[in-house]
Amino acid sequence: MRKRHTAIFISIIIALVLQIVPLPFQVDLYRPDWVLVVLAYWTMALPHRVNVGIAFICGIAVDVLMGTTLGIHSFGLSISVYVLAANYQRLRNYSVWQQAIVIGLLSALYHLLTFWVQHLLTDIYFQLDYLWPVLTSMVIWPWVFWLLRRTRRQLSIT
Repeated sequence: MRKRHTAIFISIIIALVLQIVPLPFQVDLYRPDWVLVVLAYWTMALPHRVNVGIAFICGIAVDVLMGTTLGIHSFGLSISVYVLAANYQRLRNYSVWQQAIVIGLLSALYHLLTFWVQHLLTDIYFQLDYLWPVLTSMVIWPWVFWLLRRTRRQLSIT
């Protein structure tokens, strides 16, 4: 029983680590939104366990780990997970490739929200480079979906 509860927590911790792993500057530009992708899977699979509150806490953790202003990532993750949680029953019926497009749209929403808040606070300007993680998040979705689904089924997480 305890394994079931910790599997979600461990997958989120792994996503947080992948979010901050040092990469060369040229590759870091394309880093997928690991935390958003993992939260998206668990929100679609188990909306009663992973919801906006968990997304808010994960966003605070991302803010602390990345050294950004507290609340920027939690705002973006909370809104993105809310949109996903409000439509999870419909999205479950989509194929993995259609879900990847939805993940891309959620990632774009997340990046635009975080940019907007950062722009209000620090006066940065928009560059198209901010949206590269949208494409890489779409590309990794089928593999993350497969891995987390397999884990959920093996551990009988409900």
